Amino acid sequence: MMSDTVGRLAETKAAIARAARDFERRPEDVTLIAVSKMMPEEAILPALEAGQRVFGENYVQEAKAKWPALRERFPDIELHMIGPLQSNKAREAVALFDAIHSLDRESLAKELSREIARAGKAPRLFVQVNTGEEPQKGGTVPGETDAFLELCRSHYGLAIEGLMCIPPADEPPSPHFALLAKIAARNKLTGLSMGMSADYEAAIQLGATHVRVGSAIFGARG
Repeated sequence: MMSDTVGRLAETKAAIARAARDFERRPEDVTLIAVSKMMPEEAILPALEAGQRVFGENYVQEAKAKWPALRERFPDIELHMIGPLQSNKAREAVALFDAIHSLDRESLAKELSREIARAGKAPRLFVQVNTGEEPQKGGTVPGETDAFLELCRSHYGLAIEGLMCIPPADEPPSPHFALLAKIAARNKLTGLSMGMSADYEAAIQLGATHVRVGSAIFGARG
């Protein structure tokens, strides 16, 4: 199992680099976030020992349980919060994560601003956009994203690095990636967190700076 993880990680990195070159981009401009949610420490260790340092988690409590010990062994780990974030978890998230990809509402912006000021530590922030306007998903709707970005910047003093999206499962992803890139460009944002195991090559074609890959590296979860 350990060698399987290392092999899949190497294959994923090679595919990312190949896709970047195919679309006339530099491979080093695409960051692989290895999505380790629901994976125990022993499943993550092979990837760490193979040199992977950027990981994504969906739940604050799960990340809090397993990453502090791993960080003692690998202090250069970069941890990204990629799942929905409750406003009452903002303090723990700011303390634990290096980046938060799921900023999507004013109450969360307010709490993050407060905790960043209190802690003197500012995670990199991505606003999640619900490009498919799906009611079951978090994220600002595209038509309201510009105004929300302005609110985050001007009213709450938040430095926003980029945007994140999760396209609808039953639709081609590329139009959603293109929409996200368009919104980012007009708001002068450089970060695009888009693309997962099944569609990251399409995301790279359309400008992804961060791809979130889990099952292609760690295999199916539980």
